[in-house]
Amino acid sequence: MLEIIDLKKRIGSRYITNGLNLTLPDHKMTVVIGRSGEGKSLLLKQLIGLVQPTSGQILLDGQDILKLNDEQKKEIYKRFGYVFQFAALLDSLTIFENIVLPIDESRISEEQKRILVEEKLDLVHLSPSVLNRYPSEISGGMRKRAGLARTLMTNPEIILYDEPTTGLDPITTRVIHELMFDMQKLNVTSLVISHDVEIFKYADKVALLHEGSIAYSGDSAKIWEEKNPFINQFIRGLAKGPIGN
Repeated sequence: MLEIIDLKKRIGSRYITNGLNLTLPDHKMTVVIGRSGEGKSLLLKQLIGLVQPTSGQILLDGQDILKLNDEQKKEIYKRFGYVFQFAALLDSLTIFENIVLPIDESRISEEQKRILVEEKLDLVHLSPSVLNRYPSEISGGMRKRAGLARTLMTNPEIILYDEPTTGLDPITTRVIHELMFDMQKLNVTSLVISHDVEIFKYADKVALLHEGSIAYSGDSAKIWEEKNPFINQFIRGLAKGPIGN
């Protein structure tokens, strides 16, 4: 279980993350929603070690990651996978070269690497025919799937998704959501940053980030019945003016 306790991150004089508490149930999909600029992507970067929190705890199976030394953290972060907002494929590399990157320095043979890459391609419903193409030669949806395939190369226990459907049309968005839902069959724990209310259909839990902390957390199946004013404004636009007024 991943637990975030009283997490704070100050940038200048402002706390972007401000006493954030959130628990991610094992093998479930948790979605964090909120307005632009609320620090959702910053939250992911703190979880994966790209940004150091100012204070607080990040507990994985009861162990505080933030108190570990660099070598211990390196081992812990191997359990995480990160799916970047725009897939973050390298334009100068083929799709195969992009996907194999996480294990490229391992001692397994090239043939074994090819087999592993094709296994991950199958999981994300991509044909091996794309492997020799470059990112510019495939669609946005295919790039997103290739990015997910790359993340799966290390068999992560926890997958962090940063706005996985940004810039996609509604049909491709649905395909990506269904793919993410399929990933749950691998018994991964997922944390998804999203603005898209359609993802509620696939999630187990929804949390709303407001002014650096979690203003709401609940069962996604009951989200449309929720009376919480923060949720009402976000998903229905019922309140006027900024959230919290």
